[in-house]
Amino acid sequence: MHKLGRGHRDKLQQFITITGASEKTALQALKASDWHIERAFDFFYSQPQLKTFTDSRHLEELYNRYKDPYVDMILVDGITLLCNDIQVDPQDIVMLVLSWHMKAGTMCEFSKKEFIEGLQSLGIDSLEKFQEKIPYMRSELKDEQKFREIYNFAFGWAKEKGQKSLALDTAIGMWQLLFAEKQWPLVDHWCQFLQARHNKAISRDTWSQLLEFAKTVGSNLSDYDAEGAWPYLIDEFVEYLNENGVIQNGLINDSSLKR
Repeated sequence: MHKLGRGHRDKLQQFITITGASEKTALQALKASDWHIERAFDFFYSQPQLKTFTDSRHLEELYNRYKDPYVDMILVDGITLLCNDIQVDPQDIVMLVLSWHMKAGTMCEFSKKEFIEGLQSLGIDSLEKFQEKIPYMRSELKDEQKFREIYNFAFGWAKEKGQKSLALDTAIGMWQLLFAEKQWPLVDHWCQFLQARHNKAISRDTWSQLLEFAKTVGSNLSDYDAEGAWPYLIDEFVEYLNENGVIQNGLINDSSLKR
Protein backbone atom coordinates (compact mmCIF):
# COMPACT_ATOMS: atom_id res chain seq x y z
CA MET A 1 0.00 0.00 0.00
CA HIS A 2 3.00 2.31 0.59
CA LYS A 3 3.51 2.88 -3.15
CA LEU A 4 0.06 4.40 -3.60
CA GLY A 5 -0.83 8.07 -3.34
CA ARG A 6 -2.97 9.19 -0.43
CA GLY A 7 -6.18 9.34 -2.50
CA HIS A 8 -5.68 5.80 -3.78
CA ARG A 9 -4.76 4.54 -0.31
CA ASP A 10 -7.97 6.02 1.10
CA LYS A 11 -10.05 4.36 -1.61
CA LEU A 12 -8.28 1.06 -1.05
CA GLN A 13 -8.93 1.17 2.68
CA GLN A 14 -12.58 2.15 2.12
CA PHE A 15 -13.02 -0.72 -0.34
CA ILE A 16 -11.48 -3.26 2.05
CA THR A 17 -13.61 -1.99 4.97
CA ILE A 18 -16.89 -2.24 3.05
CA THR A 19 -16.30 -5.46 1.13
CA GLY A 20 -14.05 -7.40 3.50
CA ALA A 21 -11.84 -8.16 0.50
CA SER A 22 -8.11 -8.79 0.79
CA GLU A 23 -5.74 -5.98 -0.21
CA LYS A 24 -4.78 -7.91 -3.35
CA THR A 25 -8.41 -8.39 -4.40
CA ALA A 26 -9.26 -4.76 -3.59
CA LEU A 27 -6.38 -3.53 -5.73
CA GLN A 28 -7.47 -5.76 -8.58
CA ALA A 29 -11.04 -4.40 -8.51
CA LEU A 30 -9.97 -0.75 -8.18
CA LYS A 31 -7.39 -0.96 -10.95
CA ALA A 32 -9.89 -2.71 -13.25
CA SER A 33 -12.29 0.19 -12.59
CA ASP A 34 -9.69 2.95 -13.08
CA TRP A 35 -10.00 3.77 -9.36
CA HIS A 36 -13.70 4.71 -9.57
CA ILE A 37 -14.86 3.19 -6.30
CA GLU A 38 -18.53 2.70 -7.27
CA ARG A 39 -17.48 0.88 -10.44
CA ALA A 40 -15.02 -1.15 -8.39
CA PHE A 41 -17.86 -2.30 -6.10
CA ASP A 42 -19.87 -3.37 -9.15
CA PHE A 43 -16.86 -5.19 -10.58
CA PHE A 44 -16.18 -6.95 -7.29
CA TYR A 45 -19.77 -8.13 -6.75
CA SER A 46 -20.17 -9.25 -10.37
CA GLN A 47 -17.13 -11.52 -10.20
CA PRO A 48 -18.00 -14.61 -8.11
CA GLN A 49 -14.36 -15.62 -7.82
CA LEU A 50 -13.53 -12.32 -6.07
CA LYS A 51 -16.23 -12.42 -3.43
CA THR A 52 -15.34 -12.92 0.18
CA PHE A 53 -15.66 -16.56 1.15
CA THR A 54 -18.70 -17.23 3.30
CA ASP A 55 -18.77 -19.98 5.89
CA SER A 56 -21.92 -22.10 5.51
CA ARG A 57 -21.90 -22.93 9.22
CA HIS A 58 -21.93 -19.25 10.14
CA LEU A 59 -24.75 -18.60 7.66
CA GLU A 60 -26.76 -21.42 9.24
CA GLU A 61 -26.15 -19.94 12.69
CA LEU A 62 -27.32 -16.52 11.52
CA TYR A 63 -30.44 -18.01 9.97
CA ASN A 64 -31.25 -19.98 13.12
CA ARG A 65 -30.84 -16.84 15.23
CA TYR A 66 -33.57 -15.05 13.31
CA LYS A 67 -35.90 -17.81 12.15
CA ASP A 68 -39.39 -18.12 13.60
CA PRO A 69 -39.71 -20.84 16.29
CA TYR A 70 -42.78 -22.34 14.61
CA VAL A 71 -42.17 -21.80 10.89
CA ASP A 72 -39.03 -22.43 8.84
CA MET A 73 -38.81 -18.77 7.80
CA ILE A 74 -37.64 -15.44 9.15
CA LEU A 75 -40.71 -13.34 9.94
CA VAL A 76 -41.35 -9.89 11.47
CA ASP A 77 -39.87 -10.64 14.90
CA GLY A 78 -36.72 -12.11 13.35
CA ILE A 79 -36.29 -9.15 11.01
CA THR A 80 -36.76 -6.76 13.94
CA LEU A 81 -34.03 -8.61 15.85
CA LEU A 82 -31.75 -8.51 12.80
CA CYS A 83 -32.31 -4.75 12.48
CA ASN A 84 -31.43 -4.31 16.16
CA ASP A 85 -28.28 -6.39 15.69
CA ILE A 86 -27.04 -4.39 12.69
CA GLN A 87 -28.29 -1.08 14.14
CA VAL A 88 -30.64 -0.24 11.28
CA ASP A 89 -34.21 1.03 11.58
CA PRO A 90 -36.67 -1.54 10.14
CA GLN A 91 -38.12 1.29 8.00
CA ASP A 92 -34.69 2.17 6.56
CA ILE A 93 -34.54 1.83 2.77
CA VAL A 94 -31.43 -0.33 3.14
CA MET A 95 -33.76 -3.15 4.23
CA LEU A 96 -35.47 -2.90 0.83
CA VAL A 97 -32.06 -3.11 -0.87
CA LEU A 98 -31.22 -6.15 1.26
CA SER A 99 -34.54 -7.77 0.30
CA TRP A 100 -33.74 -7.08 -3.37
CA HIS A 101 -30.40 -8.89 -2.98
CA MET A 102 -32.23 -11.79 -1.36
CA LYS A 103 -34.86 -11.84 -4.14
CA ALA A 104 -37.43 -11.91 -1.35
CA GLY A 105 -40.94 -12.69 -2.51
CA THR A 106 -42.79 -10.88 0.27
CA MET A 107 -42.21 -7.95 2.60
CA CYS A 108 -41.28 -8.81 6.19
CA GLU A 109 -40.30 -12.42 5.54
CA PHE A 110 -37.31 -14.34 4.24
CA SER A 111 -37.25 -18.00 3.35
CA LYS A 112 -34.11 -19.90 4.31
CA LYS A 113 -33.06 -20.05 0.65
CA GLU A 114 -33.60 -16.30 0.15
CA PHE A 115 -31.69 -15.41 3.32
CA ILE A 116 -28.68 -17.68 2.84
CA GLU A 117 -28.25 -17.17 -0.92
CA GLY A 118 -28.71 -13.41 -0.52
CA LEU A 119 -26.01 -13.22 2.14
CA GLN A 120 -23.70 -15.42 0.08
CA SER A 121 -24.11 -13.07 -2.89
CA LEU A 122 -23.07 -10.18 -0.65
CA GLY A 123 -20.18 -12.03 0.99
CA ILE A 124 -21.80 -11.82 4.44
CA ASP A 125 -21.55 -14.53 7.09
CA SER A 126 -21.35 -12.47 10.30
CA LEU A 127 -22.98 -9.45 11.91
CA GLU A 128 -19.71 -7.55 11.54
CA LYS A 129 -19.69 -8.13 7.76
CA PHE A 130 -23.40 -7.25 7.68
CA GLN A 131 -22.68 -3.83 9.16
CA GLU A 132 -19.69 -3.33 6.87
CA LYS A 133 -21.87 -3.93 3.80
CA ILE A 134 -24.52 -1.33 4.71
CA PRO A 135 -22.65 1.61 3.10
CA TYR A 136 -22.27 -0.42 -0.10
CA MET A 137 -25.99 -1.26 -0.19
CA ARG A 138 -26.82 2.42 0.29
CA SER A 139 -24.46 3.33 -2.53
CA GLU A 140 -26.36 1.04 -4.92
CA LEU A 141 -29.34 3.41 -4.78
CA LYS A 142 -27.21 6.04 -6.56
CA ASP A 143 -26.74 3.75 -9.55
CA GLU A 144 -29.54 4.51 -12.06
CA GLN A 145 -29.89 0.94 -13.32
CA LYS A 146 -29.86 -0.60 -9.85
CA PHE A 147 -32.31 2.00 -8.56
CA ARG A 148 -34.67 1.10 -11.40
CA GLU A 149 -34.34 -2.62 -10.55
CA ILE A 150 -34.93 -1.96 -6.84
CA TYR A 151 -37.90 0.31 -7.65
CA ASN A 152 -39.54 -2.31 -9.89
CA PHE A 153 -38.76 -5.08 -7.37
CA ALA A 154 -40.51 -3.08 -4.64
CA PHE A 155 -43.94 -3.40 -6.28
CA GLY A 156 -44.07 -7.21 -6.12
CA TRP A 157 -42.32 -7.29 -2.75
CA ALA A 158 -44.72 -4.87 -1.06
CA LYS A 159 -48.08 -6.06 -2.44
CA GLU A 160 -50.25 -8.54 -0.59
CA LYS A 161 -49.91 -12.19 -1.61
CA GLY A 162 -52.35 -13.11 -4.33
CA GLN A 163 -53.09 -9.49 -5.26
CA LYS A 164 -52.24 -7.97 -8.64
CA SER A 165 -52.30 -4.37 -7.41
CA LEU A 166 -50.57 -2.56 -4.57
CA ALA A 167 -52.69 -1.11 -1.75
CA LEU A 168 -52.72 2.68 -1.98
CA ASP A 169 -51.37 3.33 1.54
CA THR A 170 -48.54 0.88 0.93
CA ALA A 171 -47.75 2.40 -2.47
CA ILE A 172 -47.64 5.90 -0.97
CA GLY A 173 -45.26 4.74 1.77
CA MET A 174 -43.00 3.07 -0.78
CA TRP A 175 -42.96 6.11 -3.07
CA GLN A 176 -42.07 8.41 -0.21
CA LEU A 177 -39.25 6.05 0.78
CA LEU A 178 -37.88 5.58 -2.75
CA PHE A 179 -38.25 9.11 -4.05
CA ALA A 180 -36.65 10.55 -0.93
CA GLU A 181 -33.50 8.94 -2.38
CA LYS A 182 -34.05 10.36 -5.86
CA GLN A 183 -35.44 13.65 -4.51
CA TRP A 184 -38.41 13.92 -6.88
CA PRO A 185 -39.89 17.31 -5.89
CA LEU A 186 -43.46 16.33 -6.79
CA VAL A 187 -43.72 13.17 -4.68
CA ASP A 188 -45.78 14.78 -1.90
CA HIS A 189 -48.13 16.36 -4.45
CA TRP A 190 -48.49 12.98 -6.17
CA CYS A 191 -49.39 11.26 -2.90
CA GLN A 192 -51.88 14.02 -1.99
CA PHE A 193 -53.45 13.78 -5.45
CA LEU A 194 -53.91 10.01 -5.11
CA GLN A 195 -55.62 10.36 -1.75
CA ALA A 196 -57.89 13.15 -3.00
CA ARG A 197 -58.80 11.87 -6.46
CA HIS A 198 -57.93 8.17 -6.80
CA ASN A 199 -58.18 6.35 -3.48
CA LYS A 200 -57.75 2.94 -5.15
CA ALA A 201 -55.02 0.31 -5.40
CA ILE A 202 -52.11 0.99 -7.75
CA SER A 203 -51.50 -1.14 -10.86
CA ARG A 204 -48.05 -2.34 -11.89
CA ASP A 205 -48.28 -0.21 -15.05
CA THR A 206 -48.91 2.97 -13.07
CA TRP A 207 -46.08 2.03 -10.69
CA SER A 208 -43.52 1.53 -13.45
CA GLN A 209 -44.67 4.49 -15.56
CA LEU A 210 -44.40 6.90 -12.64
CA LEU A 211 -40.66 6.29 -12.46
CA GLU A 212 -40.38 7.14 -16.17
CA PHE A 213 -42.45 10.27 -15.60
CA ALA A 214 -40.29 11.34 -12.64
CA LYS A 215 -37.10 10.73 -14.65
CA THR A 216 -38.12 12.28 -17.98
CA VAL A 217 -40.51 15.12 -17.14
CA GLY A 218 -39.05 18.10 -15.30
CA SER A 219 -40.74 19.14 -12.07
CA ASN A 220 -42.02 22.33 -13.73
CA LEU A 221 -43.77 20.15 -16.39
CA SER A 222 -42.34 22.26 -19.23
CA ASP A 223 -41.48 19.12 -21.21
CA TYR A 224 -44.70 17.22 -20.45
CA ASP A 225 -46.35 15.95 -23.66
CA ALA A 226 -50.12 15.74 -23.30
CA GLU A 227 -50.16 13.45 -26.35
CA GLY A 228 -47.66 11.05 -24.80
CA ALA A 229 -48.60 7.50 -23.83
CA TRP A 230 -48.82 8.13 -20.08
CA PRO A 231 -51.40 6.22 -18.01
CA TYR A 232 -54.60 8.22 -17.47
CA LEU A 233 -53.73 8.63 -13.79
CA ILE A 234 -50.55 10.54 -14.62
CA ASP A 235 -52.43 12.74 -17.11
CA GLU A 236 -54.99 13.47 -14.37
CA PHE A 237 -52.14 14.29 -11.99
CA VAL A 238 -50.82 16.94 -14.39
CA GLU A 239 -54.32 18.43 -14.65
CA TYR A 240 -54.55 18.42 -10.86
CA LEU A 241 -51.22 20.29 -10.56
CA ASN A 242 -52.41 22.92 -13.01
CA GLU A 243 -55.87 23.26 -11.43
CA ASN A 244 -54.37 23.76 -7.98
CA GLY A 245 -51.68 26.22 -9.04
CA VAL A 246 -48.87 23.93 -7.94
CA ILE A 247 -46.65 25.09 -10.81
CA GLN A 248 -46.38 28.89 -10.95
CA ASN A 249 -43.91 30.73 -13.17
CA GLY A 250 -42.02 27.52 -13.76
CA LEU A 251 -41.60 26.81 -10.02
CA ILE A 252 -43.30 24.49 -7.55
CA ASN A 253 -45.62 26.28 -5.14
CA ASP A 254 -45.38 24.14 -2.02
CA SER A 255 -47.92 26.29 -0.19
CA SER A 256 -50.53 24.42 -2.28
CA LEU A 257 -49.90 21.30 -0.17
CA LYS A 258 -52.51 20.75 2.51
CA ARG A 259 -51.08 21.20 5.95
